[in-house]
Amino acid sequence: MLPINLISVLLATLAAMVLGFLLHGPILGKVWMRLANIVPTGNEKFSDMLPNLFWNLVANFVTAYVIAVIYLFAMPSPYLVGEGIWRGVICALWLWLGFVVTSSSMEVIWMGRKLGLWLFECGCSFLVMSVMGAIIAGY
Repeated sequence: MLPINLISVLLATLAAMVLGFLLHGPILGKVWMRLANIVPTGNEKFSDMLPNLFWNLVANFVTAYVIAVIYLFAMPSPYLVGEGIWRGVICALWLWLGFVVTSSSMEVIWMGRKLGLWLFECGCSFLVMSVMGAIIAGY
């Protein structure tokens, strides 16, 4: 069994949910809705979002857990620069660049997703994964 700190994984998951809400809601929600061509009707219900929120929570937990596992293996490496929480941030950013950016870019390249929306989502995931890495390394 890997010595993964599940409390840090849970805290990183919670932080990802809060940041995702803030970035797609009060802080940059209007920008995101414009980029995604979302027009609120006024009939939206929180209860309709519960299944999506659950799966978003699961995805964030898996992401945090994988960051923790990779960080555990990468931590002793001299190639992971930085000290303290910065090691976690750098580790998460390498994962973001190598997997999130590259795999999601296929949506722009092959499926016609708008470049602006993709850049917005990449920026949000950059921030979220940085915070997750900091929490995992610092806790």
